[in-house]
Amino acid sequence: MQVIVKGKNLEVTDALRRYAVEKVGRVSKYLDRIIKTEIELSVEKNPKIQDKQVVEVTIFSSGPVIRAKESATDMYQAIDLVCSKLERQARKVKRKLIDRSHHARNPFKESSGSLGEEEEREPVIVKTKSFPLKPMTPEEACLQMELVGHDFFVFMNSETEETNVVYRRKDGNYGLIEPGG
Repeated sequence: MQVIVKGKNLEVTDALRRYAVEKVGRVSKYLDRIIKTEIELSVEKNPKIQDKQVVEVTIFSSGPVIRAKESATDMYQAIDLVCSKLERQARKVKRKLIDRSHHARNPFKESSGSLGEEEEREPVIVKTKSFPLKPMTPEEACLQMELVGHDFFVFMNSETEETNVVYRRKDGNYGLIEPGG
């Protein structure tokens, strides 16, 4: 397995590199045939950001690509946070692969067996909503999203005649998702 550790706006020390590689390496017990792991350690320069130490990890395996990003005030703490997130994702992938190979259950039905304390319950679709897509501009869609109090809004873009999504970003601004190829 190839492990690449990169630093952005910081010098990666040997101790930091060893710690990151060791912690991220623990995820390998959940995934088969990890091809490459990229670990990017960075420090945000914006003085308004409190959690400046950022760790982003991408694991390329024979199955799906797993990616996680976390930030904290301490780089070691950020590594721990991102590793716990990676382990949750890897366990979930492994469980799905096992379920698929054994045809154990349908994810859209409630399981009749009780779940153990350690095992996390997988999210299921509990509600389906359908509505007509009205042609409107992205600005009108943002207004509609605010009126209904949601974090996103699906609409038909009157300019491109394609389905788009507007969403509220963490910084308070809006984002627009358009289909592309």
